[in-house]
Amino acid sequence: MRRYRIDGIELAEDSPELGTALADAFARKLRPLCLCRPDGVPMYIARFDGQHLVKRMPSSGGSHDPSCGAYQPPHELSGLGPLIGDAIRIDEENGVAALRLDFPLAKTGTRPAPTTEASASDTVKNVSKRLSLRALLHYLWQEGELTEWTAAWAGKRGWGRVRASLLEAARRMTVSSGSLSEVLFVPEVFHPEEKSAIAARRATTLAVLANSGTDKRRLMVLVGEVKEFAEARSGRRLVVKHMPDYPLVIEEGTWKRLEKTFATEFAFWNADPALHLVAILTFGLNAAGLAVVEEMALMMTTENWIPFETVHERQLLERLARLRRKSVKGLRFNLSPDKPVVSITLPEPRPDPVAMFIVAADADEAYEVALAGMIDARPEIRAWIWHVGEGDMPKLP
Repeated sequence: MRRYRIDGIELAEDSPELGTALADAFARKLRPLCLCRPDGVPMYIARFDGQHLVKRMPSSGGSHDPSCGAYQPPHELSGLGPLIGDAIRIDEENGVAALRLDFPLAKTGTRPAPTTEASASDTVKNVSKRLSLRALLHYLWQEGELTEWTAAWAGKRGWGRVRASLLEAARRMTVSSGSLSEVLFVPEVFHPEEKSAIAARRATTLAVLANSGTDKRRLMVLVGEVKEFAEARSGRRLVVKHMPDYPLVIEEGTWKRLEKTFATEFAFWNADPALHLVAILTFGLNAAGLAVVEEMALMMTTENWIPFETVHERQLLERLARLRRKSVKGLRFNLSPDKPVVSITLPEPRPDPVAMFIVAADADEAYEVALAGMIDARPEIRAWIWHVGEGDMPKLP
């Protein structure tokens, strides 16, 4: 049972007084302490659907005890490690993460960007400097606690929950222009009977994209599930689920590069309708007032919205999804596929948490050396390794 200290008073998470204490602390801007560690770990209070919830601070999951629900694997096991302190700077006093992006939020001229960024081919020089689009999506997913799963949540994570988690995470992040939440657009759940009201709210939010009379066009970041890439006279029209009445233009050259860069994601998406294809993109308005995609990246997720990259990783996620033990998906961020990252962490097994690694059949010696170094650097975490070239999945720990 998790316990918190709020203004000097200790309360269990099932205490009837906790709700009142959280509401009071929220109004007074007090920071609760999670007592999974003797000295306590600072957290913050968020408001969801009229309720006050205790949430972990940005990138602080590794500070919690593995048995704590707020625990996340150490940064060094994923692609987040090289970004902390440079591309992601944590203001611990205010509980905010300042992000440095490698893509613009404003454009000069009226044409879309000539290239599609944030693919798995991000260069090494980007790794510790700035966040690519893909890395930003991964960070939002992780800080929104969408990388975590237990069978007890089956049927309880729809787009409404995903959206709320992303927007709450964005409120704890800043970019050069201010709060990330001010430039992030995540479509609300679409209801046909509310179509006009939803469109009106969207128009109000996107009004900042209107041309101000200068050559510089403002851009926003959109995160949404892909419904289809519809045929157009040139290029494609991106139709986002929950936003079917507001397609975005993808120019022909950008579309061809998108197909090539994300061929694996398209293959999974076309093969199984239960999977979700999540897009993150920057977009603005052209001279005709149409929404035009500037840069774009794609991410494949399971039906439970857990990201995955390979068929073997999906197989492992499907096995774990049926268990009541908690699992935490590791993400690649800016790292290229030839760099090892933890696939999944199981924080609850005793005496130590377990880091699960999947090694591709074509992994070279450099990959194996890097993986061994990663494991040796964290002796407090047991390693489980599946060398897919050697046969079936090993027994789960």
